[in-house]
Amino acid sequence: MYLADRSAPAPGGAKTAADRGPVRAPAVASTVLALGTVSMITDISSEMVTAVLPLYLIAGLGLSPLGFGALDGVYNGVSALVQLTGGHLADRVRNHKLIAGIGYGLSALCKPLLLFAQSLGPISVILTLERTGKGLRTAPRDALISLSTPPELQGRAFGVHRAMDTTGALLGPLAAFFILSLTVDGYDAVFGVSACVAVLGVVVLMLFVPSGGDTRPGPSGGATATATATAEAAAVPGADRPAPVRLRDALGLLRLPRLRNLAVCAVLLGLTTVSDAFVYLLLQRRTGIGDQWFPLMPLGTAAVFLLLAVPAGALADRIGRRTVFLTGHALLLAGYGLLLWAPAWPALPYLVLALHGMFYAATDGVLPAAVAATVPGELRATGMALVGTGQALARFGCSLAFGAAWTLWGTGPALAAAAVGLLCCAAVAGFVLRPAASQDTRPEPKSNPNPKSKSNPKPVRPPR
Repeated sequence: MYLADRSAPAPGGAKTAADRGPVRAPAVASTVLALGTVSMITDISSEMVTAVLPLYLIAGLGLSPLGFGALDGVYNGVSALVQLTGGHLADRVRNHKLIAGIGYGLSALCKPLLLFAQSLGPISVILTLERTGKGLRTAPRDALISLSTPPELQGRAFGVHRAMDTTGALLGPLAAFFILSLTVDGYDAVFGVSACVAVLGVVVLMLFVPSGGDTRPGPSGGATATATATAEAAAVPGADRPAPVRLRDALGLLRLPRLRNLAVCAVLLGLTTVSDAFVYLLLQRRTGIGDQWFPLMPLGTAAVFLLLAVPAGALADRIGRRTVFLTGHALLLAGYGLLLWAPAWPALPYLVLALHGMFYAATDGVLPAAVAATVPGELRATGMALVGTGQALARFGCSLAFGAAWTLWGTGPALAAAAVGLLCCAAVAGFVLRPAASQDTRPEPKSNPNPKSKSNPKPVRPPR
């Protein structure tokens, strides 16, 4: 799974590895592919339940829309808050795979319990535990991805993972649709199949994801720093073990200017990012799409996200993550503009969904890649959890505020206010995240091949 040049000597010993130039870096580490497979399988399981849960709770158990809204808020809020716990625990025990495995296992355990829950109370507890598992695993999983990838390939790695994850988000609702259409007691069948798929994801994690990330050599010839240091300390008897990560160390990450700026910008932009459900509802009202087609809207966003996640990550590595990240929010703002002022063209739904998917492709994997570049390896999961939690809570707050504005003002003024807020916050983020004047963001210069240049006026003769 690596794209690398062979390092064996040429026939006859004509050239050494140094003579041939640097060895090419692996395009994607095997750890990233393994974690992408786990996320894809787990997302198939989760999205199968998510696709049928609103109908099951409202039509099957008689839950009111208001009650479902409150449950949905708890469902997403718990995951955001638990991210901090998962990130800190992973850094403290120095075993990201263990904490991620606990999170995946807890979510898998909750799926079959839905078969026995027939009232709101037990279902609320089960869904809260399931979201707890998601919160526990998110930061350690992203830390494993970053620690197994060279810094200059972080955007590509997260793009590959998000693309595989989105594949699961596409397949899950389709699987639920076919199960409901082929079985008599459809909801129980969906929950049962979802449980089996979730267990498969945990098995893949245990068998194919290494505990310390992938430690194969990177482009500079060295392995991932944190994983290698941990492995060497474990292999040498009596070697000094690194000090355990304390809560004070985790909170001290906010003293890092670059991480603090990223966290502030993620929160500001999250406060003006309208949730997906509201975007789909606005698009349906704007274009008159029939109810039978409404469930396919998320698939349109996910399909574009899947196609562009890897190219967007690679582009961020090449031209800068700040540029791609802000461009993604500009694309989202263009989608808001179409919903507000564009005529009801037949192509309008496709344009809005395409811009929505492009927004996620340019931001969802680029932000953790930027965070990984600012946080030391021993606190990588904690740093990602800080930014991820702030962004998730901000988006939850935006959903509440947008719902209230929709109720009080109507759809047009509510979306216009969100668009103006997004424009202002994106301008602030562009200013805050600008490269420092003293920081040289250009790549390191390669060795000068011309011995007569000014930087190397005299050629150095090799010893005889």
